[in-house]
Amino acid sequence: MKKFFLFIFSSLVFFSCEKKTADVISSPAGTSADGYEFVGGYPTEATIQKAYDDADLNRAIQAYKFFYPTVSGAAIGLGNLAVGVKANTVFGTMDTKPIQVGYTLNSDTPYGPVMMDLSKGPMVVDIPAGPLIVAAIDVNQRWVADMGIPGPDAGKGGKHLILPFGYKGPIPSSGYYIWHSSSDNLSVGARSLPVGGDVEAALQRLKTIKIYPFNKTSDWKEPTWIELSSKPQNTTPLEYETKFKYWEVLKEVIDREPSYDGYRNYYGELAVLGIAKGKPFNPDTRMKGILEKAAKIANEQMRVQSFADRRTDRVVWKDRQWEWVGLRYENGDFDSENYVDIDARETWFYQAIGASPAMFRRQEGSGSLYWLGLKDNSGKYVDGSKTYKLTIPTPVPAKLFWSVTVYDAETRSQVSTDQNKAALRSLFELKDKIGGKTVDLYFGPKAPEGKEGQWIKTIPNKGWFVYIRIYGPEKAAFDGSWKPGDFEEVK
Repeated sequence: MKKFFLFIFSSLVFFSCEKKTADVISSPAGTSADGYEFVGGYPTEATIQKAYDDADLNRAIQAYKFFYPTVSGAAIGLGNLAVGVKANTVFGTMDTKPIQVGYTLNSDTPYGPVMMDLSKGPMVVDIPAGPLIVAAIDVNQRWVADMGIPGPDAGKGGKHLILPFGYKGPIPSSGYYIWHSSSDNLSVGARSLPVGGDVEAALQRLKTIKIYPFNKTSDWKEPTWIELSSKPQNTTPLEYETKFKYWEVLKEVIDREPSYDGYRNYYGELAVLGIAKGKPFNPDTRMKGILEKAAKIANEQMRVQSFADRRTDRVVWKDRQWEWVGLRYENGDFDSENYVDIDARETWFYQAIGASPAMFRRQEGSGSLYWLGLKDNSGKYVDGSKTYKLTIPTPVPAKLFWSVTVYDAETRSQVSTDQNKAALRSLFELKDKIGGKTVDLYFGPKAPEGKEGQWIKTIPNKGWFVYIRIYGPEKAAFDGSWKPGDFEEVK
C-alpha cells in the first residue's frame, strides 16, 4: 500500500512538471531582460534584427579599439606622404613644433621621419656612431627594431638588416643585426640628440643615416632628405577617427599588407563586418550606420581609458597624481606573463605612437621614461583657464636630459598657441634656471610676472596634460628618492 501511494505521488509530480515544461515551450511569447522576444523557442523578426544590430555594434566597437594602432600607423604614412616624404626615396628632418600634429610628439630632439617599403626586398639601415635613437615599427605599430643608443649597437654604429614578412631568401651570418618585420610598410623614427643644445648639428646628423636595399639594383638612387620644420603636418587620424572613413583607411591597410598570423581572430571579427582582404567593402545603409556609431562609442571609451584610468597599477607614487604612460614594461608588445594586455595597449595608442622595449623599460640606463600628469594636487583635471605651478626637485635623475611637454587633451598633440612652443626642456629653456634644489614651472593663459622663461601658455576652457620625459633615467627615478610635485593652482 505504501508503495502504491508513493507511485501515485511520483506520477503526480512527474505529470505536474511535464505540464509546466510544456506550458513554457508552448507559451505564446517570452521576453528577456535585454528586450529579445522568442515564440516557441524561435526569435521574432524584431528580435532577429535587434540581436544582429547589437552583435555587430559590439563587434565593431572591439574591432575599432584593437585596430586603432593600425589606422594610426597608416595615418603616419599618409601624413608624411602629404609633405613629400616617400618610402625608400625621400626622407625628412624636422625640429618639431606645434604645427606638426602628431600624438604626443615632442621637441626634445629633432626627428627624422623615414618611411620604408619592403615589398621589393630587405632594406639596410646603416647607423653611424653617435647620439642617435632609432626605432622601426610596422604599419600596425608593432615593434620591429631598436637601433642606435637603445639598440644592440649601443650608439657605436652598425648595419641593421630588416627582412620582409615571410622572407625566405639568404640571411648573412655576420656583419648585420637582423630584424623581422610583420608588414611591408614601416615607419622608422630617427631622433638625434642635440648635444650641448646644438639643434642644427643634430639635424645634420640625421642625414648621416644610410638606408638602401640589401640587394641593390642598377637603377638604385640614393635617397634625398628634405627639411620639414616649418611645414604644417598631420600624422594622426584625428579628422576621421569618429567617422566612416576610419574603416575605409583600415580596409586599405588590410588589402595592401600581408596578413599577420597573430591577428587571425581579429581579421575574422572584421570579416563579419564586411572587411576582408581582397573582397569588396560595400556596406549597406544599416551596416554603415553601425560602423559610424561604433567609431564614436569606441573612441569615447578609449578617451575615458586614457584620461580616467581605473587601473591601480597606473599610480607612480602613492602621494602624487602622476601616472605611468606605459602600463606594461616587459617588452614593446604589451605582453604580460600569460596574455597581451589589451587594455594597456589601447590606453597607450590613444595617446601616443610607436612602441619599443626602450620606451617602456623601468630600469636605469639607456632609453627613456614617461610620466603622465593631468590632475592637480586636489585630484581635479587641470584647466586651461587657470594658472598652475609645478615644482621639480633638482637634479633630475637623467643622465642625458629631461623635459615637460604640454598637450591638448582633445588632439593629444602639442598645445598650439601664439607662443609657438609647448615644452620646457633642460637643454634649452631651463638650461640657465637649474641650480638650486628645485625649479618652478608654470602653465596657464598668462605668464606670472618674471616667469616667462619658465612658462607654457594654455588655452582657456580647454583641457591639457603633460608628459615628463627623462632620457637615460637613473636609479632615483624608480626607487622613490626623487619625485616631482603636483600641479598647484596659482590664484
